[in-house]
Amino acid sequence: MKFSRPLAVALLLAALLLLGPLPGVAQQPNPETTPQAQEVPARPDLPLRQLRLFTEVFGRIKQDYVVDVSDDELLNYAIQGMLAGLDPHSSFLDAESFKEIRIGTTGQFGGLGIEVGMEDGFIKVIAPIDDTPAKAAGVQAGDLIIRLDDTPVKGLSLNEAVKLMRGEPGDDIVLTIVREGQDQPLKITVTRAIISVKSVRSRMLEPGYGYVRLSQFRARTGENMLEAVEKLKADAEGGLKGMVLDLRNNPGGVLNGAVEVSDAFLDEGLIVYTEGRIADSKLSFSAATGDVLDGAPLVVLVNGGSASASEIVAGALQDHKRALILGEATFGKGSVQTIMPIGEETALKLTTARYYTPNGRSIQAEGIVPDIALGRVRLAAVEGQGFGRIKEADLSRHLENGNGSDAPKVETANGSAEIVDDYPLNEALNLLKGLHLLQKDRTGG
Repeated sequence: MKFSRPLAVALLLAALLLLGPLPGVAQQPNPETTPQAQEVPARPDLPLRQLRLFTEVFGRIKQDYVVDVSDDELLNYAIQGMLAGLDPHSSFLDAESFKEIRIGTTGQFGGLGIEVGMEDGFIKVIAPIDDTPAKAAGVQAGDLIIRLDDTPVKGLSLNEAVKLMRGEPGDDIVLTIVREGQDQPLKITVTRAIISVKSVRSRMLEPGYGYVRLSQFRARTGENMLEAVEKLKADAEGGLKGMVLDLRNNPGGVLNGAVEVSDAFLDEGLIVYTEGRIADSKLSFSAATGDVLDGAPLVVLVNGGSASASEIVAGALQDHKRALILGEATFGKGSVQTIMPIGEETALKLTTARYYTPNGRSIQAEGIVPDIALGRVRLAAVEGQGFGRIKEADLSRHLENGNGSDAPKVETANGSAEIVDDYPLNEALNLLKGLHLLQKDRTGG
C-alpha cells in the first residue's frame, strides 16, 4: 500500500488539533461566548518541525519499507518508542499487557517468578521472588538476561520480553544470563509455573530472637506481618528480645504495604513523601502511635535486589534511627509509576513522581546505603565439629573452681543450617544480641 501525501497532511493536522491552537494565529471569536470566555491561555510553541519530520518518516516507511506495515502498527510502535525513551519504567500497556498487570497485583500469576526492568537494551533482574522457579533455578538479582531461548533480548521492549517469559505452566525456557564475576554467559533452564506469592514468612532464630521475611509488598502484607510478629511474641518466653526484618531481593510492590510495615515499628513522624509536577503526585504518609516491638532492637537486611517499597521501609526506619540497616546498597528505584487507563482495554504506565525518605533523601538511582555494609560472603561451619578445643575442665585431676553448683552454665547456640549458610543473617543475629545487651544495661534490666 502506497503512502499518500494527503495522509501525511492528515496526520500533521490531527497532531496539531490534539495539541491545540497555533500560537500567534488569530482565532475567530464564537459569537455565543462572552468576552471573558474568549480568552485562551497562552500555549508553548508547538514542535512543528518535529511533527513534520514525524509525518515524513511515517510516509517513507509506508512507501519504501520492505514489507507492508499497517498504520495501527506504526503508530503503536511510535507510542511505545516515545515512552521507552523516557525511563525504564514508563510504557504503553496494550490489552494483553494491561490484563497481565492487573492479574499480577492479585498475588497469583503464571511465569518464572522474577521482577525485571530494562538496562542498556537487556532485561535486568531486579530480584527473583521467593519459592518460585527462577529462584530455585539460581537466577540472581543483578543478572542481565541477553537471550530468551533462541531469541535475543536486544531490540525487544520490556513488554515483549515479559510476554516471551510467560507461558504454559510446565514448559521450560532457557535464559542466557550475563552475571558479574562470570567470564562466560550462563544458560539457566527455568520451568514455568503458576506463581502464588506468599509475601510474609516468620520463625524464631533462637529463643527470644524473631525473624520476619517479606518477599514482596502486597495489599495485605502489613496486616500479615503484624500477625506474624504477634505470633513470634507469643512463642517467645519473656517476650521478643529483638527481630530481624529481611527485605533482601524484595522488588517492592504496593506503596500502602510499605507504609503499613514502616508504621508498625514507628511511634510518630513522616514515613515517606512523593513529589512530581502535578498536584496529585504530591503525597505524604506519617506514622500513627504504637510500636509492635515495644522498642526492642530491630535489624533490617537489604541487598542490591531490595527495591522500591523495600527502600521506603529501610529509608524510613534508618532516618528515624529505629533500626540498623545491614547488608548491601539497595537497587535505587525511587520513582512512582501511575497506571492511567486509556479506553477500556489499554493503559499508560507513566512515571509521575519520586520517593523521598523522611530526611528528604531521594531514593532514585542512589538507593539506601546500609549502616553496616556486608559483602557477598558465605559462612560455613568448621569441619570436624566433633573434636572441639581442649579446655581446662577436660584435663584429668583438674581443680574445681569453688563455685559449686551455682557456677554459670554457658549455652552454645549452634543455630540452624540456614543461619550457618547465610552470613548476613548470622551477623544480623549477633548484632541483635549485642543491641539487646546494650539496651538491657541502659535500662538496668
